[in-house]
Amino acid sequence: MAAKAVYNGLMSASHDSAGPPAEAAEPADQLARGVSRLLSEMGFACLTEFRLKSGRRADVAGLDRKGRIVIVEIKRSLQDFRADAKWPEYLDYCDNFYFATPKAFPHEVLPGAHGLILADRFGAAVVRPAAALAPLHASRRRELTLRFALGAADRLTGLLDP
Repeated sequence: MAAKAVYNGLMSASHDSAGPPAEAAEPADQLARGVSRLLSEMGFACLTEFRLKSGRRADVAGLDRKGRIVIVEIKRSLQDFRADAKWPEYLDYCDNFYFATPKAFPHEVLPGAHGLILADRFGAAVVRPAAALAPLHASRRRELTLRFALGAADRLTGLLDP
């Protein structure tokens, strides 16, 4: 229900096809906060800046009780999207992939084969569901799950004993 209310609020503003300039867009960490709230409502534990074995860092990664892995790539502006060619590398590391953007982003430039989330610092809403990707190999799923658990434990330890 909260996601629906956020969706209505996010969609009510005007949509400029040029999108906001990169310097005017909401900071990525604020969008990650809204995305993490949504994924949590969807049953996922979340980590931001999740490092993959490839060395890349996913903006937001989620792991649910069934072991499904979702990756969300945040794009603050059209310039941000055009300058980034690394996002296709994330597809081999998740069951579902989403782009998350602010409401003023020109969504028509994003590939339609992947999910779309509209986000702000308070919440987010799925506008286009993510299609299931090729199933992860069991060894890769195990490696990602362990990496997720260890990363979360390390962050918690860092909070308890800085």
